[in-house]
Amino acid sequence: MNFSLTAAVYILIITRYSVRSTHPECSIVLHLQKKEAECKMKIAAAASPQPTNNTAAGCVMQWDGVSCWPAASEGEIVSVSCPLLLLKPEPPSVLITRNCTERGWTEPSLPYYKACHYDAVEEDEDMQEEKRYFDGLKLIYSVGYGVSLAALLIAVLVFCCFRQLLCTRNYIHLNLFVTFILRSLAVFIKDSVLFADKSLDHCTVSTLRCKAAVTFFHFCVLSNFSWLLVEGLYLQTLLLLTFTHTGTLFRIYAALGWGSSLVTAVIWALLKKQLDDEGCWDNLESRLWWIIKIPVLLSIFINFVIFLNVSRIIVQKTKATHVNQSEAQLYRTLVRSALLLIPLLGVHYVVFGLFPEHVGVGPRLYFELVLGSFQGFVVALLYCFLNGEVQKEIQRTVRRCWPEAKTNAINLPTQEYVP
Repeated sequence: MNFSLTAAVYILIITRYSVRSTHPECSIVLHLQKKEAECKMKIAAAASPQPTNNTAAGCVMQWDGVSCWPAASEGEIVSVSCPLLLLKPEPPSVLITRNCTERGWTEPSLPYYKACHYDAVEEDEDMQEEKRYFDGLKLIYSVGYGVSLAALLIAVLVFCCFRQLLCTRNYIHLNLFVTFILRSLAVFIKDSVLFADKSLDHCTVSTLRCKAAVTFFHFCVLSNFSWLLVEGLYLQTLLLLTFTHTGTLFRIYAALGWGSSLVTAVIWALLKKQLDDEGCWDNLESRLWWIIKIPVLLSIFINFVIFLNVSRIIVQKTKATHVNQSEAQLYRTLVRSALLLIPLLGVHYVVFGLFPEHVGVGPRLYFELVLGSFQGFVVALLYCFLNGEVQKEIQRTVRRCWPEAKTNAINLPTQEYVP
């Protein structure tokens, strides 16, 4: 869903770092910040009651960036253990010590990276390899969202130019196209706001601009999944019910698609402001994340159930209306009709829907980011450019403008041609 991983050195180096939301190594940064604040409080508490005594012979309490060294008398040797978050699998065999001299604290007996079994060269190579991986992933999904954005803008323009196409079904398609456009824009906006400045500490940055970008991103994702759900509900209604009040039905769908998403995003933002106003609001470990995640999961699994039911109905109708077809032809018709519904209903998201965010990170990133980034393009292709109604309208327009022109339509069985 992306919606995200852990975005820290993402939201990620923008790619694990743009998928989810709090890069694992940010936990170290935030832990050290917490320990630093605690150390400074101890220093202030020790200095306040007897400020004059703080200048006595000896060494004052000190934060060195990793550990809080207690006050010591001149000549005293103080030892600290390696911070737990910096430990390698095997525990360190030595402690880190410092001497208190008349000139103050000496340097640590061992650097942290040696005492904590930290292999700087190996870690640097791992980070470079990970960065290349995420940079490649970011490039792919950026191309995907760019292609989708271009195709969707053209599709929206087509529907707006040929207004006679705008029945309830195509109004729903049009709104879905708009949500894919917003989602693509939200990804580019979030990436530019959070990662344009590579010198910025993305673990601790907390500005109104970045919070607004993350909130807008969540609204766009929510609205996209809501309109995917609307597509499923409308298709289910077409196959099961005969109705005449399409205007009322569309208003209900609009309230579900846009209204519920806006309300959910606003509630989430208000609660984040009041209860968890830290960083860029991109922490997926926060309990408030479920406010965003639950509507998305509901949309995915309701659409999956609708997909199964619609597939069952398609099988029944196809067998009833194509009794003279061979088994191979019948099978191809069924498979093609079912496959065309997958991008429209977002059925592919069910693959990782129930798995925790940390399970199958590599495949999940490619599946959700890469495949998801091209979903808008596929939907525009199937339900606009290859839509039989759209092609016929374009043909009529072409013939009116250039009577001698000839056109050949490619009519694939999309939603409106379910057997």
